[in-house]
Amino acid sequence: MEDIIFYDRLQFAFTITFHYLFPQLTMGLSLIIVYFKWKYLRNKVEEYNNAAKFFMKIFAVNFTMGVVTGIPMEFQFGTNWAKFSELTGGIIGQTLAMEGMFSFFLESSFLALFIFGEKLMGQKLHFLTGFLVFLGSWASGYLILATNAWMQHPVGFEILENGKYVLQNFSELFKNPWLIPAFLHNQLASMVTSSFLVASIGAFYILRNKNVNYGKLFLKTGVIFGLASSLLVAFPTGDWNAKNVAKFQPASFAAMEGIFETENAGAEIVLIGQPNMCEKKLDNKIAVPNVLSFLTYQDWDKQIKGMDQFKKEELPSNIPALYYSYHIMVGLGTIFITVMFFAVFLLWRKKLYTFKPLLWVLFFLIPFPYIANITGWYTAELGRQPYLVYGLLKTIDGVSPTVSSGNTLFTLLGFVALYLLLGLLFLVLVGKTIHQGPNQKH
Repeated sequence: MEDIIFYDRLQFAFTITFHYLFPQLTMGLSLIIVYFKWKYLRNKVEEYNNAAKFFMKIFAVNFTMGVVTGIPMEFQFGTNWAKFSELTGGIIGQTLAMEGMFSFFLESSFLALFIFGEKLMGQKLHFLTGFLVFLGSWASGYLILATNAWMQHPVGFEILENGKYVLQNFSELFKNPWLIPAFLHNQLASMVTSSFLVASIGAFYILRNKNVNYGKLFLKTGVIFGLASSLLVAFPTGDWNAKNVAKFQPASFAAMEGIFETENAGAEIVLIGQPNMCEKKLDNKIAVPNVLSFLTYQDWDKQIKGMDQFKKEELPSNIPALYYSYHIMVGLGTIFITVMFFAVFLLWRKKLYTFKPLLWVLFFLIPFPYIANITGWYTAELGRQPYLVYGLLKTIDGVSPTVSSGNTLFTLLGFVALYLLLGLLFLVLVGKTIHQGPNQKH
């Protein structure tokens, strides 16, 4: 059974990690596309319209890849996680169906109209189709996060005699205190990814001395959106999420912060340290006393429970992975704020476009928002373990016992090979689009 759980979780982790490379860009990029189109309607500068259509082409490639890589996850609910689907399908099935029926079709339908219908519809309706693509992509994120929020903090349900979970109150799904902070944090994190992409392409054009006017436009837009979203990811949305974890999942909070022993006079915040699971401590620790208590409760001396206050079965099943995921996310977020603040400062001083060291940094920094987003999701999902539905349904009780570990490993290897080909195809298509530039006829 342990082998089955390991390979089932590994397969889902791999497929969802690869899948989320794409929607994390489309959700943020859709808003930037709407911004470019709005700017064009206001001042009739053709560069803004071309920019909107250029990034919609990149959006379309990402959207297609997101659809293709999202389908296997749907099937895994019925194959590897059949018991989980059987018990909780009456709840999570509703939000997942709404995401497919409403958000996906809204997004895909108006994406086609935006790409092919500009001359037919006129500029105002063209802007409206872009806005509806944005609305569909964000509604999709909202409904997926509503599903995940219920798994993190289950509300509004009852358990039938046969063990199945059903909703008592549908509206409680959307009043879940976990939902809004998680949704805003996720969407702003996707804005960070898209902003860095836009800035990176702009820096690339300037460094190559190609499409320089578009390069300046993209760079300016990317760093302004990037600074705003990077700050908002940290505060208030990141702070809000951390407080929710401390309130609803205190064992997970202790693990991700590396608090092995409870400190009665306030908890320190760890900057650097390596979890030592044998001796139950952090090695080579650098920490600032009492800051975590203040950030969490606005009280320097407030006690925060350490992992010593919880039973072993209540703690996350992989504490080092959770700890490192969280600290990688926070560390990268700090770097993003620093880089974008410096970029906006140089923009204000009218030196950004000629300061090549920063242009190279922005160009090479593009993979790191993806890493930050993925480790953020790992933090949420590793923190929920050993539960599928926190406090109610253990992971071991949600797997399909009839699907062997060998079958799961075989299909996982198939996914790795297939996704490698898809990834290479994606890079070729996006690279070709960037190489052609926004001046190409659409």
